[in-house]
Amino acid sequence: MLDIPAVAPRFITFEGGEGVGKSTQVKRLLVRLNRLGIEAVRTREPGGTPKAEHVRAFILQGRSEAWGPGAEAVLFAAARLDHVNQLIAPSLSTGKWVISDRFHDSTRAYQGLTGGVDGKLIRGLETLALNGHAPDLTFVLDMDPVVAFNRVNARELEPALAQSGDRFEKEDLDWHRRLRQAFLDIAAQNQDRCVVLPANQSEDALESEVWDTLTRRYPELAAKAAL
Repeated sequence: MLDIPAVAPRFITFEGGEGVGKSTQVKRLLVRLNRLGIEAVRTREPGGTPKAEHVRAFILQGRSEAWGPGAEAVLFAAARLDHVNQLIAPSLSTGKWVISDRFHDSTRAYQGLTGGVDGKLIRGLETLALNGHAPDLTFVLDMDPVVAFNRVNARELEPALAQSGDRFEKEDLDWHRRLRQAFLDIAAQNQDRCVVLPANQSEDALESEVWDTLTRRYPELAAKAAL
């Protein structure tokens, strides 16, 4: 009788700018894990719990924009704290993987490096909200913002994004370029956790890169997949 390798629960996040395909890869990874009999929870930020989803709607509808990026960082932290306490921590404690479309790196990139919020405030809010539950591995999906928006929305970005879309999609092209660099900077500063993958490729090819990275990082996952 074959021994089935034990696969420890992991917290995996996907980050990157608008339109790079994070949600698709989150779904695909969930399917792969489920096929191996590994329980996994798919979630997102802001959101993931009822209270956090209310915060998401408030921010993405633009209702917090007048308050500035500092206030938005506080709102995101409040939503994240509930997300961690009510969904992420309980799932991991029961042996489930958690796969999240965005997490704390988005606050670092959007409100911190791009929005100009002081790093001390960002780090303080992060310490409170994470409550000891940092991601095990983060995929940063990288793509030129012009390519990303044309690919998803088939519209021009210059001189600014179209007037439809959420709070952040409406920012101009220079803002999105700075956001892209912010994510690359975060990845460079956290090479033990972050892996940058080119998102300007087919969904299948990107999925393969994600899976190859995971199985190299976690040999027990590769062993289970080989059974």
